[in-house]
Amino acid sequence: MVWINAIVQGVLLGGLYALFAAGLSLMFGVMRFINIAHGDFIVTAAYLMVALVTGLAVHPAVAVVLVLIALTTAGYVNQRILLNRVLGKDILPPILVTFGMSIIIQNALLEIFSADSQRLPAGWLETGSIVLSDAVAIGWLPLLMFAAAVAVIGGLQLVFYKTPLGRMLRATSDDPEIVPLMGGNNAHIFAIATALASLVVGVAGIFLAMKTNFDPSAGPARLLFAFEAVIIGGLGSLWGTLVGGIVLGVAQTLGAQIDAGVQILAGHLVFLALLVVRPRGLFPKM
Repeated sequence: MVWINAIVQGVLLGGLYALFAAGLSLMFGVMRFINIAHGDFIVTAAYLMVALVTGLAVHPAVAVVLVLIALTTAGYVNQRILLNRVLGKDILPPILVTFGMSIIIQNALLEIFSADSQRLPAGWLETGSIVLSDAVAIGWLPLLMFAAAVAVIGGLQLVFYKTPLGRMLRATSDDPEIVPLMGGNNAHIFAIATALASLVVGVAGIFLAMKTNFDPSAGPARLLFAFEAVIIGGLGSLWGTLVGGIVLGVAQTLGAQIDAGVQILAGHLVFLALLVVRPRGLFPKM
């Protein structure tokens, strides 16, 4: 039963990793662009949530709305003003620019919040659980994270395949050069895609704030987990990203059952093994 509990907890942890990865997958799917500062934006959202709730005594529900609005707006503005200028056939300029952004964000957070780790108290949500047996229990917070991951990815799928905006995003992904001939504006469409990705980043940051301690240097590790989930699931596949997050989460929790010191290593080893067997991931976008 201990191993079954580990698998259950790994599946739920995979929901958080899927939230980390969904925005990254979205940006790659539309723009073929990997944001090196992705993890730092997640941490920024977590810090913003903590600052609003504990620092300014804002009601958590209001703080959630404010964080999501702030991240979505920042994503649109950042893409429209800065990142659109470096997009092109050469992938190096966006990587260099976002790497610089990552360093700036980490140092800014360090200056504002210090190097002390932070966490948002979630009250009964982080301690309550559904007891299934003596050895298996499902925490309310992990369950909520997994449900949020399914809802977010389902919502993105709905936007992509059932709305005019989604058709424009898919058209831009398939052939960005033809979109302006149809009256579209690539710069605006790319900015909308980044705004959607940043909205998901905001959700991930809020759950990160409640799930675990974090500090200004926590961003690269979140980026690594997100990147591994995207690759395992298949580049450009949103539901594949959820599966990738689950695979990574289960690998880590099973590894922790063997030895706490190999928890993170187990996830990396599974990632490398799947990369050898299926270089394009489990559900690559065709």
